[in-house]
Amino acid sequence: MKVNKDVATKVKKQSVMMQEFKAFIMRGNVLDMAVGIIIGAAFGAIITSLVKDIIMPPIGLALGNVDFANLYVVIKDPTVAGNYSTPAAVQAAGGVTINYGSFINYVITFLIVAFAVFMLIRTIGKMRRPKNVTPGEPTTKECPFCLSVIPIKANRCAHCTSQLEPK
Repeated sequence: MKVNKDVATKVKKQSVMMQEFKAFIMRGNVLDMAVGIIIGAAFGAIITSLVKDIIMPPIGLALGNVDFANLYVVIKDPTVAGNYSTPAAVQAAGGVTINYGSFINYVITFLIVAFAVFMLIRTIGKMRRPKNVTPGEPTTKECPFCLSVIPIKANRCAHCTSQLEPK
């Protein structure tokens, strides 16, 4: 009988743990974060393609048929001599390269993503701001009787209930 009791206790502990895990996963902020990560990864792939396939080719063409993905400096010669046109070919032959062209592509990708996030945060900030208040205009005032901070449109202090002069 002791064996059955131990098994039942273990199953019960696992069941409680699964319920706690389910509650954790179903919390709004965890789901929001998961959705954000998935959308962020997809957005990152789109921006990477935008930079690599649409933005950089015309820039490379304007600079004299330069393919930024193939800009590199060899810091250790390959073990097999040859004329290599890509960093991958040099590395496959045993060489070591600094791929500054790829770095330029990633910097541009980062700047585009950072600008998109900035615009998103800016837009959300504008949507949260009350419509009848300009950014430099105060939204609170001090009660002259109890010196508590109250809304600027208040006619009566919420703390000391004093009647206030209309503004």
